[in-house]
Amino acid sequence: MTSADSRPTRSGASDPAAAPDPGPATGLQAFAVELRRMNGEINRMTHGFAAHQQLHPTDVTALAAILDAPAPLTPGALREHLGLTSGAVTACLDRLERAGHIRRARESADRRVVHIHYEASARMAARDYFMPLAEATARARARFSEAELTTVLRFLAAMNEELSEASAARR
Repeated sequence: MTSADSRPTRSGASDPAAAPDPGPATGLQAFAVELRRMNGEINRMTHGFAAHQQLHPTDVTALAAILDAPAPLTPGALREHLGLTSGAVTACLDRLERAGHIRRARESADRRVVHIHYEASARMAARDYFMPLAEATARARARFSEAELTTVLRFLAAMNEELSEASAARR
């Protein structure tokens, strides 16, 4: 049995200094290692996009929340999602609007309600930048059956739910 740390690296060589896995291949430690690795890789890519677009990494997190929302977000909903102050969200939205990534619209009968929309041109810039991530995802998905992918998606959804609840409990 090998741990995630002692398996072959991208170059194909094993890390001889890696400690043996103290638990089973599907144990908590193995999941923690792989989730941290994936989080690190995604963070590197996100920070690269932020630098490329002359944005703050928090701005990119806000963009992802706006993109992934099932309906247009309000600044208040974005504030709650990001765990930032109202002033910090306003500054973030100001930067994103100036950079052409979002637009704010008053679309309801209540003119005080502002909705945030991801601009189509910004969506294209993000799509172009993150294409390697999409391609890597497609290559990884190709290694698994539909049944396995269904299980992976269930796991990721459950993890997100648990993390959201744990985060809410700490507030």
